[in-house]
Amino acid sequence: MTANSNYRAMGLLALVMVFWAGNSIVGRAVAGQIPPLTLAFIRWTGALALLAPFAIRPLRRDWPELKRGWKPVLVLGVLGIGAFNSLLYSGLQYTTATNALLIQAAVPGVVLLLDRVIFRLRSGAVQIVGTAATIVGVVFIVFEGDPARVLALHLGRGDALVLVSVLVWSLYTVFLKLRPEVTPISFVAITFAIGVLANAPLALWEWGAGLRIVWNTGTVLALVYVALFPSLVSYFIYNYAAGQLGAARAGQSITLLPVFGALLSALLLGEVLHWYHAVGITLIGLGIALGLWALRQQQAGGALRPTPLEGKR
Repeated sequence: MTANSNYRAMGLLALVMVFWAGNSIVGRAVAGQIPPLTLAFIRWTGALALLAPFAIRPLRRDWPELKRGWKPVLVLGVLGIGAFNSLLYSGLQYTTATNALLIQAAVPGVVLLLDRVIFRLRSGAVQIVGTAATIVGVVFIVFEGDPARVLALHLGRGDALVLVSVLVWSLYTVFLKLRPEVTPISFVAITFAIGVLANAPLALWEWGAGLRIVWNTGTVLALVYVALFPSLVSYFIYNYAAGQLGAARAGQSITLLPVFGALLSALLLGEVLHWYHAVGITLIGLGIALGLWALRQQQAGGALRPTPLEGKR
C-alpha cells in the first residue's frame, strides 16, 4: 500500500459517509410511510437486483472459496446487511436523525475495543488520540458547543435500537478481516443475498401486522436512493477501504456522519451552519489526519501487515 492509496481510500470513505448520512435522513423522513423492516428488505432486494447481472460469473468462479469460508460470510451478511439496517431503520421510527448520527459516532471507539478484545490488536497512542479528537469534534457539533446540552440529551427506545446497531456494525467492520479472498463483487453479492433472506420474514411479519407502504413520489425516490447509493455503491467502497486502511481507521470515518448530516441539512432543509460546526469539523479533520499519519509511520517501520481483505482486487 502507498500513501496515495491511503488518501484515496479515505476520500472514498468520505463519499460513503455522505451517502450514509443521507440514508439516516431518508430513513427518518419516511418514518410512518414505509415500515422499517420492509424498507430494509426492499433496499437490499433492489440492490441485489441491480448487482445480479454482473455478479453471476464472478460468483461461479469464486463459489469454491465462498463455500470454504461460509461461516464468516454468513456472519458478515447477517450482521452488516440484515441486522444493522433493520435496527437502524427501526430506531429512526422513534428518534431523530441527529440523535442517530451522534450515536453512530461511537463506532470508532467500539471498533478499537473489539479489535483489542477479539483479535488482540493494540492501537498506537497517535491513533487513540486521533479517534478521541474526532469523537470530541462530533460531540461539539451535536451539542452546539454548549456542555449543558449534554445533560439535556434523552436516550429513548429509538436511541437504544440505534446503539445496538452500532455494536452490530462495529462487529461487521472488525470481522471483515476474516472475509474469504474472493473478488469484491462476489462478496458483496452473496452478503446482499444473505441480507435479503434475513430480512424477508421480518418484512412478512410487518405485512401480517397490517403495516403498509404509503406510495407517493417521495417514498419511491427514497427506495431508489437507499437501494443504490447507501447500499450498492457504498458497500463496495467501504469493504475496499477497510482492506486498505484496517478496521479501526475505516471505522473512524463514521465520525464524518454528523458533519455531512449537518451540511446536508443546510443544503436540503435550509438550516444555518454556525461556529461550532467549524470547530467540530476541524477536530474531526485533525483526528483523521492523525490516523493517516500513524498509518504511514507503521508502514515506514514495516509494522503493518496485509490482511485477508487485501487479496483479489
